[in-house]
Amino acid sequence: MRLRLAAPAVLLSLALGACAPLQQVFQVPEVAVQSIGLTSLTLPGGFGSAPVAQIRVGLRVTNPNPLPLRLANLGGSLVIDGAVVGDVNFPNIALPARGSAEQVADLTLPVSLTTAASFLKVARGQLVTYRVDGRFSADFGPLGLQNFGPYTLAQGQWKQDPILPF
Repeated sequence: MRLRLAAPAVLLSLALGACAPLQQVFQVPEVAVQSIGLTSLTLPGGFGSAPVAQIRVGLRVTNPNPLPLRLANLGGSLVIDGAVVGDVNFPNIALPARGSAEQVADLTLPVSLTTAASFLKVARGQLVTYRVDGRFSADFGPLGLQNFGPYTLAQGQWKQDPILPF
């Protein structure tokens, strides 16, 4: 008789566990900016091409889960001192179980009237705050692709040696 009562209880607990959303079982990977740097800044003038900022962003993405994970895409907006200056994408990041991976993105961002002040502050070696606000998609194999976010993926302060003489 106990076996008969226990079987429905086990089935009920399995069924309820299967109903738990994937996002409650899954722990969100941690994203940390390892490095960020403005490598060049071209300003308008003459007959040259459009002004652009070259930025290199290095990330460390850590998987706290006991199973390997593949992020099909991690991306978002780069925000400097509250102003969105461009987009950053890190496609196809393979993360080992309870491990991490490093990724580097080289960005070429257009400089506009609204973003020029932010880029000039960085180029002059002034302290700015930054954020990467975005989303990511995790590939769970047979369970499919699941989207997470929006989140503030990373944030901090950015100060580098000046690259402009003024």
